Amino acid sequence: MTTVQLQSEINIELEKVLDGVAKLDTPDLEKFLTEVSVLLAQRKVANFSKEEARLLQVINQTLPVSVQTRYDQLTDLRRNEKIAPEEYQELLRLVDQVELADANRLAALIELAQLRHLAVDQLMQQLDIQPPSPYVSTLHHR
Repeated sequence: MTTVQLQSEINIELEKVLDGVAKLDTPDLEKFLTEVSVLLAQRKVANFSKEEARLLQVINQTLPVSVQTRYDQLTDLRRNEKIAPEEYQELLRLVDQVELADANRLAALIELAQLRHLAVDQLMQQLDIQPPSPYVSTLHHR
């Protein structure tokens, strides 16, 4: 294992650090990369403003499991044309709830993108958020 020795108050040029890193064997290089990634993430988190933290909370908010489960059940019933009228009305209410949550999430994404001077798709890549699959609702064609 290659060792890099650093003493306090000694300045080392980045080029020399990279030369030392280049000499690491693959497992040590992977460990080094992981540790550097953790340091970078900690710095980024420390630099989040309260507003960014609030927006990230909205962006990462998910539906309650019970709501998502019921929505999925009712959607399956509708898709299989086995949904009762009262279940259909419940599904319509849940669709409104899902759409409101999606709209809030999108608004937070837009606001955070503006704060960071990024396009929304760039922010989504940065946050590793996949765009939703396009879907066409046929609820009104019952």
